[in-house]
Amino acid sequence: MPKDITTAKEKEKVVLVGVILGRQSEETAEEYLDELEFLVDTAGGVALKRFTQKLDKPDKTTFIGKGKLEEVKEYISEHEIDILIFDDELSPSQQRNVEKAVKCRVLDRSNLILDIFALRARSANARTQVELAQYQYLLPRLAGMWTHLERQKGGIGMKGPGEREIETDRRIVRDRIALLKKKLEQIDKQKATQRSNRGSLVRVALVGYTNVGKSTIMNMLSKSEVFAEDKLFATLDTTVRKVVIETLPFLLSDTVGFIRKLPHHLIDSFKSTLDEVREADILLHVVDISHPNFEEQIAVVKETLNDILGEDQKETIMVFNKIDNYSFVEKEEDDLTPATKENLSLEELKQTWMAQENAPCIFISAKKKENFERFRRILYEHVLAIHKVRYPYDVPLYKPWGIDDESKDEDAEV
Repeated sequence: MPKDITTAKEKEKVVLVGVILGRQSEETAEEYLDELEFLVDTAGGVALKRFTQKLDKPDKTTFIGKGKLEEVKEYISEHEIDILIFDDELSPSQQRNVEKAVKCRVLDRSNLILDIFALRARSANARTQVELAQYQYLLPRLAGMWTHLERQKGGIGMKGPGEREIETDRRIVRDRIALLKKKLEQIDKQKATQRSNRGSLVRVALVGYTNVGKSTIMNMLSKSEVFAEDKLFATLDTTVRKVVIETLPFLLSDTVGFIRKLPHHLIDSFKSTLDEVREADILLHVVDISHPNFEEQIAVVKETLNDILGEDQKETIMVFNKIDNYSFVEKEEDDLTPATKENLSLEELKQTWMAQENAPCIFISAKKKENFERFRRILYEHVLAIHKVRYPYDVPLYKPWGIDDESKDEDAEV
């Protein structure tokens, strides 16, 4: 694998490349590059320049056109750029061709995310999962790593040492992948045993796009100190805590965040982590309401959940977080153009499709604990409904919230 870009003493200089395909707008492409730049910052690099090109389809040889590649090459040469990063996944041949042209290290979005996962992995379980994904990504790209041992020309019996080195490395990598898969099978069995030992407590799992505040909500509900940071993929390891609201216990798990174009190798290798989602009774789908593309993030999470769960859909509560950061542009009185999402206040937004299509839902600020009690009440009611079915002779006989609590949340939303 290329060296981790966070290991350099100084931040490595990065150039970003995005392709605008089909009917995709330039604004959307820039938003995607914003996210890619955030990924670079999380990995420890600094993005100095962006290049975009509108194409009907990517070039089979270099992904971008020859003219744009020459433009990128000139900038890299003039500014001594360390890494060129594409927002889309490159084929092994495309990556080799671009590296040969620009004379610097070339990564794609998947490779960058894998590096960040490797940086963030803390437990032996997470490290094993990331290592497996890295080797699966590396295997088809081994040929480009032996350019110093070029294959000799000629017919039978004229194959050079480079060919043998590549084949040897392929066997080593395949053997390592097989070993890691066996190790993960053991981890999966251990995790399954741990889950079975938890009994039949109601299970609640936090899911959502990366960096939406899941770990902060976890800390808020469980009164624990799960690591939380304003970085992408701050949490990789699944954390499970026993939470008690009044006298009603349940298990709450914090899972890895999803992202657009999440490498499929990661989804496969993080099976044991995603099993927490599969075995949950209730999903808390956390959304950053202050993010300009929160609707697309909702769609990405729902699509990923469909891939994980299939037809086994779960009861889901939408948690719109970060209302303290929500902002809008108020329209002028003489502006007769139709209002857009950017023109809606938070109260107006609650009256749109947001609440109707995603019910039940709650708007909160985990950081400032706004609507915290209302959120706990909604969660309590949903957990209690499952608890009554599972333990019909062990139903709480008290009212956890009184009239005073109701009056405090008159303006809260369900």
